[in-house]
Amino acid sequence: MSFHALIVDDSSAVRAFVRASLEDAGFARVQEAETGFEALRLLASNTFDVVIVDVNMPDINGLELLAFMKKSPRQQAARRILISTQVDGPDSKRGLQLGADAFLQKPFEVEQLRSLVRELLEGVEEASS
Repeated sequence: MSFHALIVDDSSAVRAFVRASLEDAGFARVQEAETGFEALRLLASNTFDVVIVDVNMPDINGLELLAFMKKSPRQQAARRILISTQVDGPDSKRGLQLGADAFLQKPFEVEQLRSLVRELLEGVEEASS
């Protein structure tokens, strides 16, 4: 089965790293957003299986994007992964309240990301079988 992913991070290096990690793992479609505003546009017009979003961004932050996704019928099934240099504290608690499925602390390894994504999407694949 092929999956559709969205990567939201203001760092082009992080987006490239995550994209390569997902594409090498067999994702058929990976889209990127450099800003929260760009991500909102993509979230409003696409359905994603997994959304990987940085907490700290200069315009709309990752927590605000999660709040949008929580209210969006189009994104109800999407798995949500927050990435940040700090995963402990108020942002992680708020992220869980807003529907984050997992956190990854930057920097992370390719296999950490792939394993987490596979784990989160196993239920999606089984439900569609």
